[in-house]
Order: sequence, then C-alpha cells, then structure tokens
Amino acid sequence: MNKLGGNKKTKGDIKTAIINAAKKLILEKGFEATSLRKIAAEIGYSPTTIYLYYKDKNDIIYALHQDGFNLFRSKLDPLMTIEDSFERLKALGESYITFAKEHPDYYELMFMLKEPMKYLDSGVDKELWDNGRELFGFLLMTVKECQKEGYFYHENPNHIAMQAWGSVHGLCSLYITTRLERIVHKSFDFNASEELLNSAFKTYIDLIESTKNNNK
Repeated sequence: MNKLGGNKKTKGDIKTAIINAAKKLILEKGFEATSLRKIAAEIGYSPTTIYLYYKDKNDIIYALHQDGFNLFRSKLDPLMTIEDSFERLKALGESYITFAKEHPDYYELMFMLKEPMKYLDSGVDKELWDNGRELFGFLLMTVKECQKEGYFYHENPNHIAMQAWGSVHGLCSLYITTRLERIVHKSFDFNASEELLNSAFKTYIDLIESTKNNNK
C-alpha cells in the first residue's frame, strides 16, 4: 500500500500530496536537486503517477508559484483600504519586504526563478504573467494616485512604478540570497543584514517623499 492509502484517495488528494512533497523537498534540497522521481518516492508512488497530474517539473513548480501568489495576495488585500496613497505605497513596499523575509522560498519561486516563466512559455498560446501584471497594476494605480498629491511630478507613472518595484525587489533579492549579509559588517554601520534592508528601504521612501511638489 502506498503512503496515500491506495484508491481511497481522490485525484485532488493526490495532487495536493504531490505539491506538498515538492515543496518539502525543495526546501530541504533546493530546486535543482528536486526531481519528479524524488517527489514520487516521497509520496510512495511511481514517477508514472506524477505524469497523470503534472506534465513535468515546471508544471509542479508553477503550481507552487500560484500558491505563493495566493498567499501574497492575502497579505496585500488589506492595503486596499488605506486611503492615503503615499502611505499605501509605503505599506506595499513594507509588505513586499516582509513577505520576502518570511517566505524566502516562495519569493524566490515567484520573482527570481525562470521555471514558472518556462511553464508559461510552453503553452500553445503563450500566457502572460497575470500574477505579475496584477501586482504591477496595483502598484501603478497607487503611483498615479500619489501623482495627484504631487509626488513624481510630470514623470511617466509606468516608469516610476517599475523603478519602485525594481528597487524593492533588488533589496529583497540581495537579502534572501545572503548578499547583504556578506557585506553588512565591513561596509556599513549595521550589525545585521535585516537592519540594513530596513534602513535602505526607509532611505528610498525618504527620497520618494522629497519628490513631492506642494505647488502642483
């Protein structure tokens, strides 16, 4: 008898087990070392069974990518109620950084690895990255509302939104890949990479605040 209890388990149960096993192995061994064969062994099935539910490893990774975005979206939904656009922009950046710190495995999968994009590219009709477009849309909306209050005066809102995303993403990427940790003690007056991450973000927000034109 396999670990899932044979035929008593539904198709949904098996798919869930596959995803949970993949996540466990990825956390323990990394993406490159996680194979379909190892995922199958983890749940007590043959690799052939995996192919009944997922066409390849990228398919499984994309499913995990979707789980990550669902979790991230639940963190962002409360920000919709923040009326002050600049405070919402700050909260969006803070939530992004907090998610990266609390869920570095999901963050890497959602925003750094190529595999989810390879899955999208493998479709007959190459799909757009709807999750990323949704996140960018929320950021762009907030930037445009900030412009009405005098921030980013006369700047292209699309360029500002992308620059904001790229800046915060860069900090998060350096943090979760331990790059900040390796330079923090010798190059900065900080004791921890998290302190440097938070300070750099605050400096960035201060720079944004300085763009406000009170005579718009």
